Amino acid sequence: MNILHIYKDYYPVVGGIENHLRGLAEGQAARGHTVTVLVTSLTGRTHVEQAGGVRVIFAGRLANVASTPLSVALFAALRRERPDIAHLHFPYPVGDLAQTLFGRARRTVITYHSDVVRQKTLLRLYAPLLRRSLARADGLIATSPRYVEVSPFLSAVAQRCTVIPFGIDVSRFQQADPARVAAIRARYGQRLILFVGHLRYYKGVDFLIQALPAIDGRVLLAGGEGGPRQAALEGLARSLGVADRVSFLGRQAEPDLAALYQACDVFTLPCVERSEAFGVVQLEAMAAGRPVVSADVGTGVAWVNQHEVTGLVVPPRDVGQLASALNRLLGDPALHARLGAAGRARVEQEFTFAKMLDRIDALYQQVLSS
Repeated sequence: MNILHIYKDYYPVVGGIENHLRGLAEGQAARGHTVTVLVTSLTGRTHVEQAGGVRVIFAGRLANVASTPLSVALFAALRRERPDIAHLHFPYPVGDLAQTLFGRARRTVITYHSDVVRQKTLLRLYAPLLRRSLARADGLIATSPRYVEVSPFLSAVAQRCTVIPFGIDVSRFQQADPARVAAIRARYGQRLILFVGHLRYYKGVDFLIQALPAIDGRVLLAGGEGGPRQAALEGLARSLGVADRVSFLGRQAEPDLAALYQACDVFTLPCVERSEAFGVVQLEAMAAGRPVVSADVGTGVAWVNQHEVTGLVVPPRDVGQLASALNRLLGDPALHARLGAAGRARVEQEFTFAKMLDRIDALYQQVLSS
């Protein structure tokens, strides 16, 4: 099968959708499919690379407006492709428009990762095209049943949605180097609370730091990109007198990240906006057998981490309840063990990488044969 994925960014850009797209494309290529990824370049120059069995077209970028890369070259590149499946990853209005005008695929599939949340002006302009594209697509993938219910765009086409959750390589997070794990614990001590992700506004890390004075533990922040956001969070920690219990670890290599999950006692995703639509990092922590404390922002986050089953779910921006939930798990070994084991079992049953690939393959076959 000839598959073309369309989005705005790809590795070495790192993020939730970018990581998913890279894993999906390379996984499909490993299964024998011919896979091309069409994204924008970080520069004005168009170039093509081969990576992980995948042909990646980086179309020259003109500018970046409201987190949306603009690229005329992407339109030209798309016009030359004739795949069996064009798989778009939303939201990316430019890719959607290019596919509408110049796409020549036999069938079109859309993975709807998230609503446009912050860019209100862009959404007003984009909404008519978005609704049209969802109505005309041959296959629609939602990442959780909860998001189908709460998204004003997906709920309008709910009967046409196929729920295919993200999947991970579970073994990566269950087999950490014991020496690395021991070194982390020796350096940072016990009662470790881990957060993994970029330090973006919707992740809620500032509320985690605000909760720390009431928590008997230490916070490790991994994956952040530094810059002004980290400086502001460091200042917040100093003002609250907890700077000595907050560690900014930056981007982690894969073996170190697996060791961090194994070394921590509790994982948290204290998100505050619907921009956090799923929370793949929760799956990684659950695979490592760690209970999760997350916030219910009305998306798939609270569907992945189930309250009192795989972890605890609290209201967003509620510093008191966040602190209480973290203290509860840190201070109750029996609850910690029960929720951690249930989380590992849930990932192994529902969220494996192989199962995700199987489900997407089945959808492709379905739309091609219809």
